[in-house]
Amino acid sequence: MLFDKPRDKKDVQELIKQHNVKFVSLWFTDILGQLKSFTVAVEELEAAFEEGMGFDGSSIHGFARIDESDMIAIPDPSTFALLPWTSPEKTTARMFCDIYEPGGTPYKGDPRYILKLNLEKAAKLGYTFYIGPELEFFYFKSDKYPEPLDEAGYFDYSLDAAENIRRDTILTLEKMGIKVEYSHHEVAPSQHEIDLRYAEALTMADIVMTYRVVVKEIAKRYGVYATFMPKPLFGKCGSGMHTHQSLFVGDKNAFFDPKDPFYLSDVAKHYTAGLLKHIKEITLVLNQWVNSYKRLVPGYEAPVYICWARRNRSALIRIPLYKPGKEKATRIELRSPDPACNPYLAFACMLNAGLKGIKEKYELPPPVEVDVYHLDPEERAALGIDNLPGSLIEAIEYAEKSELLRETLGEHTFYNLIESKKKEWDEYRIQVFPYELEKYLPIL
Repeated sequence: MLFDKPRDKKDVQELIKQHNVKFVSLWFTDILGQLKSFTVAVEELEAAFEEGMGFDGSSIHGFARIDESDMIAIPDPSTFALLPWTSPEKTTARMFCDIYEPGGTPYKGDPRYILKLNLEKAAKLGYTFYIGPELEFFYFKSDKYPEPLDEAGYFDYSLDAAENIRRDTILTLEKMGIKVEYSHHEVAPSQHEIDLRYAEALTMADIVMTYRVVVKEIAKRYGVYATFMPKPLFGKCGSGMHTHQSLFVGDKNAFFDPKDPFYLSDVAKHYTAGLLKHIKEITLVLNQWVNSYKRLVPGYEAPVYICWARRNRSALIRIPLYKPGKEKATRIELRSPDPACNPYLAFACMLNAGLKGIKEKYELPPPVEVDVYHLDPEERAALGIDNLPGSLIEAIEYAEKSELLRETLGEHTFYNLIESKKKEWDEYRIQVFPYELEKYLPIL
């Protein structure tokens, strides 16, 4: 059942009575964007609003050390929503939480808090940051092996084996108050996309976390497995999270200029230049897993070359032209992020890079309206086109030197993220893979 978004704890208590809610699941994320949760009975909710719920932060990735482990989770009443897949006799709702230290100060390692801090920077300049992500994912027969459900391709209908799963997923999202624009089968076998209507960035980060849960929960009901792994199939397109973004001042789109040939204001151009200039530094956050870099290779629709264009989908940043000249539709589309990122940190990094471009008035280079994949290295160099990092360790090296990333994440999360990713790279690089055995064992 649809209901209005609650404003405060009084609204939440009324909704709990109206829907006979028995339990409330309190959600938050670690620094890698993995959802964490614990559940309280509704009788405990008043205390949770007033005092928060204590938990051991030392067990959460990137949170506190064991000697400073006590954390407090305080639910945000505006995020209350029913979980439609729970049974009527055990009706459960969820709320996202803000994490605090026992003394009452916001916890510096809370990704939601980090995004809030960066949104405050934009607000001081008069901007509201809007985001519209396109999350792609795969359905497989199990989580043990990536066996597709179909061999359908882009926008296929008759070969699409998961149309009913997608439909139920959309209905569930809408029951939770999440607006969906459309859905379709993607390029790779058993690959899908459900596009969300744009929203303010903090709301959208909460929505992305919810979206990933809903996709997996509904898939489970059909006896299949849904994954946001960026590149699960060799030789096929990986899953991206093309991220549409714009800044508004009140109800006016700060990216729009009706007199510009691209309909882009100076603000939009400086913002885009900021993303282009700092993209290598923030790629570790937008593409944070070893597997992310199996997707970021030429030839599979993922961008690897740092440039922008209007309609050219081989560019890193694209200016969509679905509704040219329409103010509210004017935005830029960053095509490199993948759906396994931490949306709170990813949106914060995109915003801060763009704001840096605005503050320092970075100049936007000319657009590249040719297929960049077909240019040779000399041609790309002549056009000043650089590459994204090609591996996790390369992304780490750029991130370690980045003052922008350190400023965006804060010292605590910056240090913990770098250390976590170095550990992941070390675990990966010492493995011996089937490829190596097949290629080298017979000849060496």
